[in-house]
Amino acid sequence: MDWKGKKVIVTGACGFIGSHLVEALLALGASVRAFTYYNSFNTWGWIDTFDEELKSKLDVYCGDIRDAYNVRDALDGMDIVFHLAALIAIPYSYIAPASYVKTNIEGTLNIVQAAKDFKTKRIIHTSTSEVYGTARYVPIDEGHPLQGQSPYSATKIGADAIAESFYKAFSLPITIVRPFNTYGPRQSARAIIPTIITQIEAGAKIIKLGSQHPTRDFTFVKDTVSAMISLAESEESIGSVTNIGSNFEISIGTLTSKIMELMDANLTIEFDEKRARPSNSEVERLWADTTRLASTGWRASYSLDAGLNETIQWIRKNIDKYKADIYNV
Repeated sequence: MDWKGKKVIVTGACGFIGSHLVEALLALGASVRAFTYYNSFNTWGWIDTFDEELKSKLDVYCGDIRDAYNVRDALDGMDIVFHLAALIAIPYSYIAPASYVKTNIEGTLNIVQAAKDFKTKRIIHTSTSEVYGTARYVPIDEGHPLQGQSPYSATKIGADAIAESFYKAFSLPITIVRPFNTYGPRQSARAIIPTIITQIEAGAKIIKLGSQHPTRDFTFVKDTVSAMISLAESEESIGSVTNIGSNFEISIGTLTSKIMELMDANLTIEFDEKRARPSNSEVERLWADTTRLASTGWRASYSLDAGLNETIQWIRKNIDKYKADIYNV
């Protein structure tokens, strides 16, 4: 696909993955509208950190994914939609579940309804590996049963079902991408890798973590973004779900040891109960089957060590952006 001149909107553009996707699309020559969450401070999240030349190429649209009229106005005239806007923090979903329903499910409905009415050419809807719950078998392929083990994952299952229904009912050209655990520069400290790195970099004597035994499949953010773009270019991906991962699992405990080694740190790890999920809500094991993604010709560019090193260096330069002494819900 030639992206030059394509009118593309990215919802959740102010966030971690969204901001990296915006950069990649601009580099390809796309005309990008960045849908960011409206706030009275007029802040654009991570887009505020872009240099002025890059920002000048963007059409920044401040709005609210929960407002159907707002979403229609934003999507009008767009060729391609990358829908990433969502509430994603699992611990916060335990205390504010209604906000997840409104943002993740109703927000997705607003997107696909507007896209149907405008006859948008492609819609890339972002799911999450959390919809699988604890693996019943590994590696997890796209046919694995879905299990809502947190209010967050339940709303993402609902959002995926809404997206799929619009493909089946209205032939909406939608692709569902299902990233496993993405990490890298700009990620919130609510996520495990920045949690570990920021505590070490801030000079903590003890690293506080939740459960260390669960396993995860980690993908560097630039690889996640390139996979999303690759799937947007693939006609075969329309109407289907595709995992984005590394086909590799590592436990949180082993990951912590690896990061300490890379940062030349040797600290004690302390279990912090408030960082642990309720026992029936903990996803014990995630490991992506990436056969379907590999069939598009996509290949990862970053090993885990390479991605971790780049993330460590970025956090070291930006440690002032984190509150390392506070548990981020």
